[in-house]
Amino acid sequence: MKRKTKRPHAARRSANVRHAIRSTMCRIAVALLLTAFGCGKTNEAREQLTRAREMYGNRRFTAAKNVIDTLRANWPREVDVLKEALTLMRMVERAESEQNIAYCDSLMPLRIAEAERLKQGFVFEKNAEYEDVGNYVRRRLTVERNVERSHIRCGVDERGEMYLASIYFGSRPLNHTGLRLTAPDGSFAQTATIPFDGGMNYRFRDGGNTTEVVTYKGENCLGAVNFVYGADKRTRIRAEYTGGTAFSLSLTEADKEDIRATYDLAVVLGDIETMRLEKEKSAKKIRYLDDRLNEEI
Repeated sequence: MKRKTKRPHAARRSANVRHAIRSTMCRIAVALLLTAFGCGKTNEAREQLTRAREMYGNRRFTAAKNVIDTLRANWPREVDVLKEALTLMRMVERAESEQNIAYCDSLMPLRIAEAERLKQGFVFEKNAEYEDVGNYVRRRLTVERNVERSHIRCGVDERGEMYLASIYFGSRPLNHTGLRLTAPDGSFAQTATIPFDGGMNYRFRDGGNTTEVVTYKGENCLGAVNFVYGADKRTRIRAEYTGGTAFSLSLTEADKEDIRATYDLAVVLGDIETMRLEKEKSAKKIRYLDDRLNEEI
């Protein structure tokens, strides 16, 4: 009896089946690995999110934000986790804003009381017709007490911005644009240069005499103010009007005391203004975050 042999096409079919099975098994293995890898990534991301939530619960707001930022950078494809992280970040920022408001509310009454104490010896000047912000000026430096004389005037507005003004009165114009303060040892400080503009630098003639007023506000006078404030009270300081015809005068003890007292008040009023603005900013941010959080509910 002759043995039957497998036909060639049957052998090929068997081989193809085995190849298909092996390919399918490889794909399944790869899929399982990718799934396991993806689950591992998701678990790591969620662990970081849980860590950030714990920090938020402990009011460690800066640390919580740092963890959330790291989560966003390291797991950008974990969409579900990132959505939860965004919600948590908004909650953290809202809590920070509430904390800022509470801090300002606790400190502002103290600074306001200090400002009221420092205002003694000052008068408040404001022309309601063209001024939105008034100024505090030492009583001896009010305009009506200082007509027709050259002197250095200082003041501070309600928001804490200080100014110096170099005022000249004489028969000949100087056309000055700045102020330089010099001590006997040669140390000095000077203001910014303020070109004639009819506002911060203005001048007029009356009865044959010239009056010039140059005002240096905020940063434009800070160096000169600090120079007077830091000098020994016995130090003689000379004020030179610069940018025009030479002219100078000596600061009196009262002049120096006025500058120091005005600076002290400016610091406190500036703190109050900063806290007021911070409260407004924080309250506005809370309203915005509440809208976003309500959309997510």
